[in-house]
Amino acid sequence: MARLPRLILAQQPHHVILRGNNRQAIFYSDLDREFLQTTLKEVAVQYRVAIHAYVLMDNHLHLLLSPADADALSRMMQSLGRRYVGWFNARHQRSGTLWEGRFRAGVVEGDRHLLACMRYIELNPVRAGVCAEAAQWPWSSAAHHLGQERSPLITEHEMYWSLGNTPFEREHAYRELLAQGVGRMEQAEFTEAVLRGRPLGSERFMRLLAVDHAAVVVRRPRGRPRKLAPPEPDAPAST
Repeated sequence: MARLPRLILAQQPHHVILRGNNRQAIFYSDLDREFLQTTLKEVAVQYRVAIHAYVLMDNHLHLLLSPADADALSRMMQSLGRRYVGWFNARHQRSGTLWEGRFRAGVVEGDRHLLACMRYIELNPVRAGVCAEAAQWPWSSAAHHLGQERSPLITEHEMYWSLGNTPFEREHAYRELLAQGVGRMEQAEFTEAVLRGRPLGSERFMRLLAVDHAAVVVRRPRGRPRKLAPPEPDAPAST
């Protein structure tokens, strides 16, 4: 089956995931994570991509970002992957691929879905059992959004600013949002959407996207199309 075209829209938030090949670790140490963070900041500035949220796990990473134009996201991710793999292989005396194919990406409507996606991303370490609270994981944007540190990597989205008129109000509101957690259905929805390259948004948002991008937006059942049974032969005329 032909691979669906990737839907990338200028100035629209996207949820991105990049996995290690065969689920292998992509970080062996904190130094590896620091190098990727630094490189991510450099390529985001270079290609004009705003990073709204992120998390670095042992064998994958999540990003929530908005590219300035339709080509910026792919160029940034290609540069990030190439530079990091070169550095990682040299540092750890290895060769070959590190990533599980190309990165996955799905458009996210810039409304409540964006805040829910931020929560999904930043609670990843909690779901994995590596920390009790999101802000305890040093390799994510959670501490930034909760006012515990200022990350130069993050460009706050307008939906985050809509949570309050002051930093304290925004941080308090976002803390309550994180406390709600991520239900199984919501988790499955975000995971499936990004892995299959499907947009996430309201019905109106999806209808608007479907006008020009029906091949990506319209859900189709998995597997091969069902074969239609041949038509029944006409019954003989009665005499």
